[in-house]
Amino acid sequence: MENKTNNSTTTTQQISGELTFADKVIQKIIGLALADIDGLLTIDGGFFSNIAEKLVNTNDVTTGIHTEVGTKQVAVDMDIVVEFGKDVRKIYDEVKKIISSEVSEMTHLEVIEVNVNVVDIKSQEQYQEESETVQDKVSGAASSTGRYLSKQTNKATKKAKNEVQSRTEPRVE
Repeated sequence: MENKTNNSTTTTQQISGELTFADKVIQKIIGLALADIDGLLTIDGGFFSNIAEKLVNTNDVTTGIHTEVGTKQVAVDMDIVVEFGKDVRKIYDEVKKIISSEVSEMTHLEVIEVNVNVVDIKSQEQYQEESETVQDKVSGAASSTGRYLSKQTNKATKKAKNEVQSRTEPRVE
């Protein structure tokens, strides 16, 4: 068996194009990356966003993150709520580090500015209480109502059964 080699050369064509990122993509990278920072309770989306989050459960990690995305650089602005008793400067430094690292790693864009405005400080308990949405409350109320109705139905069924039984038994011997 004879080995044949192909000595033809292939020419690589120059392909032109451009890679761009929508603001929403960078915001999502940032929102997902910041999810586990100790002491960062939430990124505040402002009045209307907060009202919407009070009404229904939302998983929009981009809320409250504002970006300006260029061809090579990114600037970020956000309002945050931090946990009472935590080192706010340390939280800010960690936010900057994570944003810069994640955005650079995924997009090769340079983060040149991260502006963070602390709009509130809350205890963990206060934050949890305030995070309960109307949807959560309605679901809880519906569940409680369902349990109550089930108990009442069982009571009524037992009572009706006893009445039927007492009416079918002879009254005299």
